[in-house]
Amino acid sequence: MVRSGIGIRTAQKTSERMVGQIHVYDGEGKGKSQVALGVVLRSIGLGIQNFLESRVLLLRFLKGPGRTYDEDAAIEALQRGFPHLIDQVRTGRAEYFGANEITKFDKQEAQRGWDVAKGAIASGLYSVVVLDELNPVLDLGLLDIDDVVRTLRRKPDYLEIIATGRSAPTALLEVADLHSEMKPQHYATSEIPGLSGIEIYTGDGKGKSTSALGKALQAIGIGISQDKSHRVMIIQWLKGGKGYTEDSAIAALRQSYPNLVDHQRCGRDAIVWRGQQQTIDYVEAERGWEIARTAIASGLYKTIILDELNPTVDLELLPEEPIVQALLRKPKDTEVIITGRCKNPPAYFQLASAHSEVFNHKHYAERGVELKRGVDF
Repeated sequence: MVRSGIGIRTAQKTSERMVGQIHVYDGEGKGKSQVALGVVLRSIGLGIQNFLESRVLLLRFLKGPGRTYDEDAAIEALQRGFPHLIDQVRTGRAEYFGANEITKFDKQEAQRGWDVAKGAIASGLYSVVVLDELNPVLDLGLLDIDDVVRTLRRKPDYLEIIATGRSAPTALLEVADLHSEMKPQHYATSEIPGLSGIEIYTGDGKGKSTSALGKALQAIGIGISQDKSHRVMIIQWLKGGKGYTEDSAIAALRQSYPNLVDHQRCGRDAIVWRGQQQTIDYVEAERGWEIARTAIASGLYKTIILDELNPTVDLELLPEEPIVQALLRKPKDTEVIITGRCKNPPAYFQLASAHSEVFNHKHYAERGVELKRGVDF
């Protein structure tokens, strides 16, 4: 019998890999750098739980001082919460430039960043190295692609490497163990222009919930920079058990910012099969939505993450119209992040100001590679 399941399998009883992998997140859609930050948070959280330090390097190409970027606030939140575990290096100039505007400085800064990266990879000091915007650096020809690929192939076995940015070159994709592409989806029309502050992440690729965690970090960081309390609510459907991918990351957030992060989960600790929904599935889905609707209307939270809401609606455990109405009435300065795959796009997708569909081009699990705590779960 073929089953169509949407529920989420726990990672509690799975074995895990010890060998680090090379991740590449590219595409025109939003969420690439956020995914990297979510993985960083997860890795740190697991290290805290196991009384082990998981040190991380955030190396940011093409993002020199003098300009504000989306992930700056999230990184500030990480550095304040875990100052001894986060190293950040920024290289490049502050403004955008194209292939016809490359200067000697651009090449020098790219090489400086790569020198730092090579040293970090060889040092054994880090469990995760994030090479943010490495993809466009290679696409612009600012670094020798053969040198980059050769270095990545020789990385220590345990090290996890994450490369982000648009236009990842073929040679990098070939050496990657995981490749997710973020593609923007557009629904806005003159009649339905889309609401500011609604982001949706869908698709079969890796990075949807992880990107949402990056947004949670960003909200907290913005509050820190403005000396304000930017509270975050994380509500998870179809995740009633333990051992899910985001557990250690959420635990790390709540440890460092206990007064700023609220977390609710609902559902059974089991996959919900289409056509085999149980009464408890409807009850739990509605319970989660009552919490979500109150949080959205209250104005108490700057960011609300509705994790796996999409498959919950796709399974017809919740109706679409109340969600549409709640989003239409949300406070202007409240951001709502909605995640999860679905076969039938619900009506509230048309309200999104940003929608990225994550496509899975390559995943090490397809080769029989086991998942790894702190990265995959």
